[in-house]
Amino acid sequence: MRILLAPDSFKGSLTAFQVAASMSRGIKKVLPRAQTVKMPLSDGGEGLVDALVGATGGKLLRQQVTGPLGGPLQACWGILGGDKEIKTGVIEMAAASGLTLVPPAQRNPMLSTTYGTGELIRAALQHDCSRLIIGIGGSATNDGGMGMAQALGVRFLDGEGENLPFGGGGLLQLARIDMDGLEPTLQKVSLLVACDVDNPLTGPQGAAAVYGPQKGADSTMVRQLDRGLQHLAAVIATDLGIEVEHIRGAGAAGGLGAGLMAFLGAELAPGIEIVMDLVGLEKELAKCELVFTGEGRLDAQSAFGKVPVGVARRARNHGIPVIALAGSVAQEAAALHEEGITAYFSIANAPIPLEEAMANAAANIELTIGEIMRVIHENAK
Repeated sequence: MRILLAPDSFKGSLTAFQVAASMSRGIKKVLPRAQTVKMPLSDGGEGLVDALVGATGGKLLRQQVTGPLGGPLQACWGILGGDKEIKTGVIEMAAASGLTLVPPAQRNPMLSTTYGTGELIRAALQHDCSRLIIGIGGSATNDGGMGMAQALGVRFLDGEGENLPFGGGGLLQLARIDMDGLEPTLQKVSLLVACDVDNPLTGPQGAAAVYGPQKGADSTMVRQLDRGLQHLAAVIATDLGIEVEHIRGAGAAGGLGAGLMAFLGAELAPGIEIVMDLVGLEKELAKCELVFTGEGRLDAQSAFGKVPVGVARRARNHGIPVIALAGSVAQEAAALHEEGITAYFSIANAPIPLEEAMANAAANIELTIGEIMRVIHENAK
């Protein structure tokens, strides 16, 4: 039996590579002769660089950048292999401006910046990349991409002609955007943004309202951040002649989606579709009899650009059953059967604290997938 293992990461617990490895070990314990094909995936957030660099035989690089709170940190990015004509860089904004880089007690999207993401883009330009793929999931920020653009030479000025400080809290003071200093080599580069959500920039479903609280914003901050993004969109429309406020995906990563479109001319696309195409998922599906996928939590949001459903939709076209594993499963996950997921299982085998569940995730994946394979094996006799 040839089995494709195509999971996302279990965020905060296991990378997608580690999940796939645990799945393979669990299968081999029951069916030692089974052929497992490990294809770790990403929807544009954590694991994007590893997934694409690994699948294409590219290389990983490290760059010192400015972290979300302004301090220095080392961030990883990559250059894809396999294409001799086009040099493609791949970047995760989460590596430079991600939520996991900020201790919970220090999370504050009024202050956090995407400046380090801009520094990663600059590093890719210095390596002569003519195409960039930028994953924008998992942000700690709500600055509309201002910091990213600042790192690339754009100036955001207040009414006195002074530069705005880092963070979304200062956007209401924006009077003018000066694009004259934008890094000129960007004109020769195509940018594709891997998005894992389709939220607009502002409003009840916008960046601040939906994602601000998990980044440390209270209700007062959320209202101020949303007004700041509204104001940023208005200045972009006036100064640059570009409308970003109501575009799907503009609210991704605290408005970084809007900033990449407005300041760098980037194109937004569903991250999972970009990744599946680049790693050759269709080719592997044509050779497999069963697919296992998974992510940290299966819920209603899983149908909107997340890895398990992206994989299931494509596998359904090949008539291949798909089994999804997750750390937790919400009641509304039953609707995912209609998206092509044949069955899903939680790897939690008892009520335990979250920290314990995350610490034991690898062992629980092995155990759960092993039990599933026992049923499949007995049924095939």
